[in-house]
Amino acid sequence: MNQANKVQPVVAIRAMAKLLKNPEATEEVFIIIRALSGDALGKGYRRFVTTPHARAILDSETSLLNVLSNREQLKAMPEGSLGRHYLAFMEAGNISAEGLKEASDNDDSERFSDPDMETYALRLRDQHDLWHVVTGFGRDVAGESCLLAFTYSQTKNRGVGFIGIIGALKLRRIFGRRFFSSMWQAFQMGRRTSWLPAQHWERMLTLPLQQVRNKLGLEAPSRYSSLPLELVIA
Repeated sequence: MNQANKVQPVVAIRAMAKLLKNPEATEEVFIIIRALSGDALGKGYRRFVTTPHARAILDSETSLLNVLSNREQLKAMPEGSLGRHYLAFMEAGNISAEGLKEASDNDDSERFSDPDMETYALRLRDQHDLWHVVTGFGRDVAGESCLLAFTYSQTKNRGVGFIGIIGALKLRRIFGRRFFSSMWQAFQMGRRTSWLPAQHWERMLTLPLQQVRNKLGLEAPSRYSSLPLELVIA
């Protein structure tokens, strides 16, 4: 990265103000994460390259984004597979794998001199909706906040944690203290689960979703599932 992992709190605060005014401004999320992340991405990459699938993933000619964007291929996967559940999730939300790319591309503050690190960084970005599917956290605001807590636990990215805390403070007014309990469970799930950034998702897409969850050690998000989500418009 060109930037020396410098934390930029003023940049983050400005982006957060814009995000609070317009929650659909996904590009501001990436600005906040990058402004506060420090060396979280670098630490994650250095851990990633020591894992069993790292070399195969980095040497692959097909990116995870391309695989997740191929809806015909996903449709051809077995009923009940992770790939089919992922496709149903994307279609239900009327979203696409390219959406996160477009939002992150709006912030061109980050460049990579190491192509392998860039591959890791982009792959981490493109896993976000897969994490929704395997964890069971929905795209509603409560689900997104819980997934942020889970993601912070997995990545130790302070930008992710900051956004999650702001979301929790807002949602506490709706759900009360029980929402903090949901966030805490999500955080603990992240600690107990296998490290998701290193998973070879392409090889798991054809497996039954429950088998993938068992393989990763994922428990059901019972506290999030018990929230009265009808109180919030997603």
